[in-house]
Amino acid sequence: MDSTESRWAARDEEEDTEEDSEEEREESSRRMSLDSEEEEDNVEQRLIRTGPRIDSFDVEALEVPGAHRNDFEDVSLGRQIVLALQTLGVVFGDVGTSPLYTFDVMLNKYPLVEKEDVLGALSLVLYTLILIPLVKYTLVVLWANDDGEGGTFALYSLICRNAKASLLPNQLPSDARISSFRLKVPSAELERSLKLKEYLENSLTLKKLLLILVLFGTSMVIADGVVTPAMSVMSAFNGLKVGISSVEQDEVVMISIASLIVLFSVQRFGTSKVGLALGPALFIWFCTLGVVGIYNLLKYGTYVLRAFSPVYIYYFFKRNPTQAWMSLGGCLLCATGSEAMFADLCYFSVRSVQLTFVFLVLPCLLLGYLGQAAFLMENLTEKQQVFFSSIPSGAFWPVFFIATIAALIASRAMTTATFSCIKQSIALGCFPRLKIIHTSRKFMGQIYIPVINWFLLVSCVASVATFGSIYEIGNAYGIAELGVMIMTTILVTIIMLLIWQINIIFVLCFLTLFLGLELLFFSSVLGSVVDGSWVMLVFTAVLFLIMYIWNYGSKLKYETEVKQKLSMDLMMELGCNLGTIRAPGIGLVYNELVKGIPAIFGHFLTTLPAIHSMIIFVCIKYVPVPVVPQTERFLFRRVCPKNYHMFRCIARYGYKDVRKEHHQTFEQLLIESLEKYIRREAQERSLESDEDADTDSEKEVPCSNILVAPNGSVYSLGVPLLAGYSPIDKTLSEVGTSFDEPLNEVVADAQQSLERELSFIHKAKESGVVYLLGRGDIRARKESWFIKKLVINYFYAFLRKNCRRGIASLSVPHTNLMQVGMTYMV
Repeated sequence: MDSTESRWAARDEEEDTEEDSEEEREESSRRMSLDSEEEEDNVEQRLIRTGPRIDSFDVEALEVPGAHRNDFEDVSLGRQIVLALQTLGVVFGDVGTSPLYTFDVMLNKYPLVEKEDVLGALSLVLYTLILIPLVKYTLVVLWANDDGEGGTFALYSLICRNAKASLLPNQLPSDARISSFRLKVPSAELERSLKLKEYLENSLTLKKLLLILVLFGTSMVIADGVVTPAMSVMSAFNGLKVGISSVEQDEVVMISIASLIVLFSVQRFGTSKVGLALGPALFIWFCTLGVVGIYNLLKYGTYVLRAFSPVYIYYFFKRNPTQAWMSLGGCLLCATGSEAMFADLCYFSVRSVQLTFVFLVLPCLLLGYLGQAAFLMENLTEKQQVFFSSIPSGAFWPVFFIATIAALIASRAMTTATFSCIKQSIALGCFPRLKIIHTSRKFMGQIYIPVINWFLLVSCVASVATFGSIYEIGNAYGIAELGVMIMTTILVTIIMLLIWQINIIFVLCFLTLFLGLELLFFSSVLGSVVDGSWVMLVFTAVLFLIMYIWNYGSKLKYETEVKQKLSMDLMMELGCNLGTIRAPGIGLVYNELVKGIPAIFGHFLTTLPAIHSMIIFVCIKYVPVPVVPQTERFLFRRVCPKNYHMFRCIARYGYKDVRKEHHQTFEQLLIESLEKYIRREAQERSLESDEDADTDSEKEVPCSNILVAPNGSVYSLGVPLLAGYSPIDKTLSEVGTSFDEPLNEVVADAQQSLERELSFIHKAKESGVVYLLGRGDIRARKESWFIKKLVINYFYAFLRKNCRRGIASLSVPHTNLMQVGMTYMV
């Protein structure tokens, strides 16, 4: 380990028993034999980690309680009821309002000639509803959450954490020592899991393919967030044409647009407030849906219960196979909102989502569809606005009012899921940085993204004005939902093989059943691409290109910065004054490198007339975990010898963590943490190995600059950069005699050295803290391909210019900022 900081370790707790140590050694030996490249990492994992640290970067976690996923565990009965109401208002609005339009879109492409046609269509809806929302998502996919986080990127981060599948080369072995980094698996690793892990880590093609799948799925989630409000709101207001015969379609479109504007305007008030306010309305809606279904069953008969026999699906396709296949796209709409159940998991617990769906949502949906089918059995010509036509005349307007409220709530389901998914993608470097507002001080997963909110509003209004009917919007809706579902199926299958390590037969059954079913539905939707689906495909392609270009440019920029970082030889030649004047004060140099000295620091040295007496390189790094524990947030290390007064601080965040530090509080906690690190450094024993991939130093500090005490402590003989302190006059020959001195004299010298350095830090802090920002841009070389020049010089440059700057979350006054730009040729 070249880095001085990495030498120090403190015991958090008592030593493990011999049995535990034997198991740890056996586990490390087994892993070392499987992958020789991880030998150093596994040895590192057996070292004792440092004790609890004051987290200088977790200011928000200090203000916001409940940083971990157990927010929802062990709560009171009253809290559980409130949570259930919020779950209804946020998660189940989409799937709950599907009876408003499923039969309308489905039967628009299938002629109803006899009653068996209704039974066939109902049987398709029932089994789609049971297989996809219940079996796939509620019973399987929800358990693939990443410490309570759901969505496409949560699955991707789960895979990247168990196999080095990320394309961004900023992973550190120390990341694997974060306690939340590893997944607790119930059994030993199986051979196929190890082989899959090896394939993912060694194949660049598989890594790129996995990233493409994730980006495509995320694009579909955002597209789903556009079409869901349009579909829900228009299907509700279509009921006006049943209650008032004079209402035309154009009037329905205008009312829908006005409602969407109001709906997205209140989104900023937050998930907790809106969910709690609208949760009771959804509860009333589900009860109404069940009651109307029971009424129709009692009025028109229970003959439709025969649809639970799958043989009617066979008859449905046998009578008219082409129209039956075309109607599958409409049938899928009964399962819309299934992905929202998983993507919105960060807002609620798995238990609350599962119980609410099984005991309330699913029974009411089944009753609603059975009641509509019973109505259709006696009214084969009433294929439009089936739900509103089946309502008793005396209860039409109250039910219409409740359905409209429910539809407005439903349109928020995928909006909140979109916010969550985009936040994850930003944290993992796959989406341009945007302003994120945390709407709850109690649960940090509840967020609001203004730019995305207004973007979704404009897109929704445009889709409603363009299509003008739920039939064309339904085609676009189906293709967006299916794209997300297919990506989820593939990623969950990888998790089953890599992490869960369950029986291969179960994995094959899951993949064959659900991927085959979703591909069948997808083929039906593609058959209607000319009816409106093509717009969603174009929209998805544009979003995919934005995310891929951002990821590609960020990866090139980081790799270039790594190649051009300053060598330790150069720093040694410059000396402790760095070839310039060291002025009192602390300079926080923000950069993206996790190791090494960034090349842009050389620009600071050549551009500025002086540099601060203390330099701290601060790197904000996101790791593929939801939350980094407060005691493990950061990693301090010393850069160069002691008299250089240069440190590196890597602040590690999960994609769920919040960053809204005030700069004064940030500085205070940073200095306190640095002092504790220096005290710990002066006390702890150095480790024997000097080779670790985490180190900043590329060259071992010469032994003449190091004093090793009899107790194993390491002290620098460098002169602190502080006026008023006389330099240490010991020569190298005198150093050799220090081992013969009494132990108390050595300890006294060490204490004096510690006090001098702490005093130096205090004086530097009193002189002021300045934020040194290095803004690096990239340009394609002249000999590069035309496509690369277009992507890097124009598209990526445009995104980078218009995205949110990383320093924006610190609220630093402009008087404390200093920025130097640098362009890298790639």
